[in-house]
Amino acid sequence: MISMNLSDEVKESKLLDGFIDTHIHTSPDVKPRLLTDYESALEAKERGMRTIVLKSHVEPTAGRAHLTSMMTGLPVIGGVTLNLNVGGLNPETVRSTALMGGKIIWLPTVHHQEIKLDTDALEEILHLVKDHSMVLATGHLSPPEIFQVLDLCHSLQVEKVMVNHPLTRVVGASLDEQREMARHAYLEHCWVATMPRHDNLSPEVMFEAIREVGAKHCILATDFGQAHNPSPVQGMQMMIASMVKQGISWEDIKLMCQDNPEKLLF
Repeated sequence: MISMNLSDEVKESKLLDGFIDTHIHTSPDVKPRLLTDYESALEAKERGMRTIVLKSHVEPTAGRAHLTSMMTGLPVIGGVTLNLNVGGLNPETVRSTALMGGKIIWLPTVHHQEIKLDTDALEEILHLVKDHSMVLATGHLSPPEIFQVLDLCHSLQVEKVMVNHPLTRVVGASLDEQREMARHAYLEHCWVATMPRHDNLSPEVMFEAIREVGAKHCILATDFGQAHNPSPVQGMQMMIASMVKQGISWEDIKLMCQDNPEKLLF
């Protein structure tokens, strides 16, 4: 375990070595973002991170990730969020994202209330996710919708599944629901939920959820990139320091920031 000041074993300059942030927002975007794709990747590379995942609510990021990887030498990952901007549950968007090297398919986020979970379209999307070894992420779906998706993933043998920020108001999964979700997916806890201009969630709530479900079923990410928040790298450091202060071991930190996301993405 490390202290808030960091032990000799884990110096600040090496704190993020090999770590992965599965949830970063960058510019260009329709909302103000703190850093560009290039700047975020360069910052992560300088801190020794394994990779970052570029997410946008409005456009695919696979092409942007490829160019950023070429410019920085960091293997940046992209995907697509199935909002109205790309046609909602659009299998063709998923297919083109896969062919461009995208690795994560997020179900609707900002348009989750307008887009119905059409079973036929969802099945076609899940087959593409499985065939191209991509990750299916649940976006901003409600717990009942998440369980509907998890049941379908189970029946189609889609194994790479991630439930996004279950503790936030937009998802609001109970601990019992999180335990059940964790039987079929990783739970991605994002540090942005603790920020004052977001959910203002107590870090203790996040700690309790991780303790109840088990670190082996969780992923820690930032969901940072907003112009009013610290940088994603700073957010990752804040999150790690807080979780360690709450009592999470360094072994479990590595499990959630390195081993678990690596299993999904590589």
